[in-house]
Formats: sequence, structure tokens, C-alpha cells
Amino acid sequence: MTEDFHEQGGAATMDPSAVRRWLLSKYVMFQSGERRMLSRRRKAEKRRNSESRPHVVEYFHQVDDAYSHLAAQMLKRLTERYDVELQCYLVPGPSGKNVYDAELLLQLARHDSKLIAAQYGLTMPGTDEPPTPENTATALSILASLNKHDLTQQIADVSAAVWMGDVARLDAIADDAGRASEAEVAARLREGKDRREALKHYSGAMFFYEGEWYWGVDRLHYLEARLAELGLDRFAGDEPLAPCPAVDLGDSTDCSELTLEFYPSIRSPYSAIVFDETIALAENAGVALKVRPVLPMVMRGVPATLEKGMYIFFDTAREARRRGVPYGRFFDPIGDPVRRCYSLYPWAESLGRGNALLSSFLRHAFVLGVNTNTDSGLQRVVESAGLDWGEAKTHIGNPDWQGLIEDNRLAMRERGLWGVPSYRLLVASGEPLLEVWGQDRLWLVAQEIRRFKGRSSS
Repeated sequence: MTEDFHEQGGAATMDPSAVRRWLLSKYVMFQSGERRMLSRRRKAEKRRNSESRPHVVEYFHQVDDAYSHLAAQMLKRLTERYDVELQCYLVPGPSGKNVYDAELLLQLARHDSKLIAAQYGLTMPGTDEPPTPENTATALSILASLNKHDLTQQIADVSAAVWMGDVARLDAIADDAGRASEAEVAARLREGKDRREALKHYSGAMFFYEGEWYWGVDRLHYLEARLAELGLDRFAGDEPLAPCPAVDLGDSTDCSELTLEFYPSIRSPYSAIVFDETIALAENAGVALKVRPVLPMVMRGVPATLEKGMYIFFDTAREARRRGVPYGRFFDPIGDPVRRCYSLYPWAESLGRGNALLSSFLRHAFVLGVNTNTDSGLQRVVESAGLDWGEAKTHIGNPDWQGLIEDNRLAMRERGLWGVPSYRLLVASGEPLLEVWGQDRLWLVAQEIRRFKGRSSS
């Protein structure tokens, strides 16, 4: 390693053994397949019926989390639309190895929620400031004083008052509903945390129904589709409450004044399912594309628990199915495969084949199930990218990639982004029009390109 390049995080960055890599790959492939998912659902419903349980959706609310604020606005609509019982829990934010930087995550959630709220007919205050600790404490005391039914009914109103900084409204609600003691608040948070952990999750703004998790308003359409399939939709045929936004450029082409910076990782399942679509979107819009690959998160000091990893892999599988993108034959490339491929990247880029190399690696690791840790596996990657394997072998292990990849990480982190894939849409001056994290924000990129094109044409 060169002196200016460091992998951090201790054991989280160590290369797994061949057996462990193989076992994880086989487990993910088995669990994330559509047939396996449908089988799990059938078994869950059979068990629920045998136990004479109602259809219960569980929701986990984090008061200071902007994504939870958006989700809370959907709760009444959800129970009015679907014949389900909703149980709400209060939870603290993710902790330990389930979160990289809690404050940065909350900040990003506020920024992102402002960008997506209107798409779902929801509201989000324009300020970048978080709720004050005093208002957060008041909201928790109110919500902890309510039984689960009343909590479902009032959580959105309390959340709105917190996020608007409306102290008078909070006090009025508290006068009517009451306030729980600090000990009672702690007990309710502990109850929610324990329930969430028992169901093997870690985050706020989460919905759970019979074995599956759905994150915030972004994944609510999956829950809605499942409930509709069970005959629980009171307004069958109507548009879902939270339809998934389409990636739609309209007639926005020849936007050469714009540059799209794209930050993927070649060990990221989410990068795998959106890489080629991102390249195509840039080409179709006529924007300049700058692909800036970074190290996988666990190789740069961002730990991941088993629960977090499994949710990501399974969520990616359903996102891939929705997009019509092949995914699922998986052979984990963490560690040395990533280093070896990145060592070829400067050479491939010099030949105009950098994007082809990254795309090929992602396809072989996440679609074809190729062991990219072997020379034969990497040869398939290289040759599928239109590159010569004989020449490639002379570049494997070249350290020139390290400074480039690290510069990309620092540029991403400077803008408050650290996850992959991330996007920055820039005007000619270099000023950002949009900075977002997630493959499920590509529709926002397309939307902002449309807006820019509309403004420049008027």
C-alpha cells in the first residue's frame, strides 16, 4: 500500500476465506430468489391463518429521523386503504456497527426527504436544521404516553409539530394526551428496540409484515402490492399510495452543459443493478458522465452486521426484479478481487474501456456468479470488457489506482455522501444541481435533468 492510501476498519476489511465467501454467496442466492420469496410468503400466511392472527403491519418510528416523518404521514392512509391492523413502536436510531456516522446519516435524511416529499404528496420543512432536543423529548413523552391505537392516530400530528418547531402545538397536544415520564419513555424505546432486534433489523422508518421489511415511503409500494395480492386493498385498482417513481427523461436530450458524477463500488449490489442504466441515462440525456469508483464500504471502515448485509442483498433482489435487471447469481468479490480489478482500471480507462471493465466485473460477480478472485474469473471479466488478457496481466497489482480511488472517496465524503451509488449533477460552473445517495434516486437525477432542460429552453 502507498502511504496516502489506507484501508480501515480492522476485521471488517479482511478478505474472507474461500469457503466463507462461497457459503455466503450460496446463501444469498438461495434466500434472495423470487421463488424462495414467494414460498416464504405462502408459509407465513399459512402460519398466520393457523394461529388465527389478523393481518398486522408493524411500524418502527424514530422521532428525529426525517424518513420516519415522511412515513408517519402515510400511516392513516395505509389503514384507511388496507384492511390491516397497524402496530407502531418507538425506536432509537441505529447504533454500533449498523451505522457509520449517526449525525451524518440524520443530516442526509433531512436533505433527501426534502427532495422526495412532494413526489409522494407529503410535506417536509425546508430547513436543514434538526428538531431541537427539547422538542424531540416532548414528542417522545407524548407518544410514549399513548396506547398503540392512539399512537397510530396521533403520530403524524406530533411528528409535524416536532419538525415544524411548533412548540405551542406540541404543548397543546401534550395537555390533551398527557406526558410520559423519562422512565416510561425509556421503557417504550426499549420495547421498540427489542421488537426490532427480534425481527432482525436496526433502522427507523421501517415497516414489517410477516417476515419481510420495507423501508420508508420508498419501499411502501412493495408492501402495498403484497397486501393487495392478499385481497386487503379496499380500493383495488386504484393507484398505490406510494407508487415507485419512474426514471423518465422525457425529451431531455443534448444537455451537454451538465455533468453527472457517478460514484459506484464494484462490490455494491445496488451499484450492480443500476450501473448500466446510469450509463445509458447519461448517454440518452447527452450529459457528460464522470464515473468515479470507490472502495466498498466495508473496505473503507464502514462496518456491516449480518442483519444489515442480508437486508441489502434481499432488497437489491426485489429492486432488480422491479427494474427488469438480471441479478442474483452472486459470488462475493470483497477484498482481493476488488483490488485486482481496480488495479486494471487506470489502464482500461486509458483505452476508453474503464466503464466497460466496471460493468463487466459487476455482471460477472452479481449476475453470472463468477469467482472473480481467480485468474480465470478475472480473465472472463477482462475479455468481456473488450480488453486483452495478456496485456491486462502486466497491470494486475499496479498501485496507481489507489490514489485515484481515494480521491473519489474524499470528493464524495466532502459533499456529505459516503454510500454507493451516489450521484452529483453539476452545471458548467461546477455548482451542483443535485447531490443524492442511492440507486433509488436515479429518478431524481432524471427529473432534475428535465427541469434544467425546461429552464434552458424557455
